[in-house]
Amino acid sequence: MFTLYGSTTSPFVRRTRLLLADTDFTFNKINIFNPEDKAELRKVNPTLKIPMLQDGDNYIYDSKVIYRYIAEKLGLPKCSWDQENLLTTIDSANDTFVQLFLLTKSDFDVKSDRLYFNMQQARLDTVLPFLDEQAKTGAFDEWHYPSICLFCMMDWLMFRKFHDFSVYENLMAFHARFKGREDVVATQHED
Repeated sequence: MFTLYGSTTSPFVRRTRLLLADTDFTFNKINIFNPEDKAELRKVNPTLKIPMLQDGDNYIYDSKVIYRYIAEKLGLPKCSWDQENLLTTIDSANDTFVQLFLLTKSDFDVKSDRLYFNMQQARLDTVLPFLDEQAKTGAFDEWHYPSICLFCMMDWLMFRKFHDFSVYENLMAFHARFKGREDVVATQHED
């Protein structure tokens, strides 16, 4: 049986929880900012990042790698190359948003005219319209791993009130279509 380590607010953890929704697994909630939880995590995960999946003596550290591991173990369909590209694009935006969120929480002005912040904003200015267009052409009409990842990112940003998606009509329609799913409701954020 799988054991998933993570928080209820992480979009990367939630995507794995949704992937495992029909599977018997244990969810071990941890807070990476808590010194005791961090010390326990350090014993088995040198990255100190969540999610982490344990399967017997195997520890898998990254959500994308966890997906591939679970897909192989459970015989789930592999992502097509187009879907892999979508995942890379979604992860690029998600990583950017997480970095900007943490910097904001650390009292940095992420809207200031600085190279790092400008590069992150330029990425979002390219990725979000691309994802909106992909939603328009039906890339996220089915509930598959790329859809799960996109939903988790958007829902986390809405929960944190960190980004306004209202200018992206197709992304908003995508989010509205899936937000009432039983597994989505069951994995909603706890702060």
